Amino acid sequence: MSGLGSRATAAGLEVLAGATWPAHGDEAAPRLAGFVHSDFNPIIAAVAGRCLADQADEPGTGIVLVSDLGDVDSAAHVARAVDTGGRVGPLFFFQSVPNAVLGHVAARHGLHGPVSCVCDAAAAVDAARGLLADGDATRVLLIELDHDGSAATAAAVLVGHGGAS
Repeated sequence: MSGLGSRATAAGLEVLAGATWPAHGDEAAPRLAGFVHSDFNPIIAAVAGRCLADQADEPGTGIVLVSDLGDVDSAAHVARAVDTGGRVGPLFFFQSVPNAVLGHVAARHGLHGPVSCVCDAAAAVDAARGLLADGDATRVLLIELDHDGSAATAAAVLVGHGGAS
């Protein structure tokens, strides 16, 4: 189980499904229409899709993304373009918002629950617990992406009500 899954279980949430990136056979992030230059958004979409693959779409599913810095590659690309007087493509404004890819995931999987982005795993688990306890979501997809500057890893867990509230 991923660190995110362990945190969720320790917080009393039930882990319904999980997935990681990369997995066996992953060499490069898949392309994702509307998102350019960076692997940040395609990896989030890929790990979310894997986690939800064997789950029935449930409209009340919320999504919480854990990202301390967001899409660093795109931000650096935009900074270089600005510094050199280059043109910044219009897609970079859209994809500069970490929640943009969550809208894509929600639309692709028929999810209509709340969507948010937080900066650490503890806050994500707290957000999930709150959404479930308040009835704002029936399940919550937690997604965490780590990027060390050379390689990205991601984990997703789908959680529901557990023994604690």
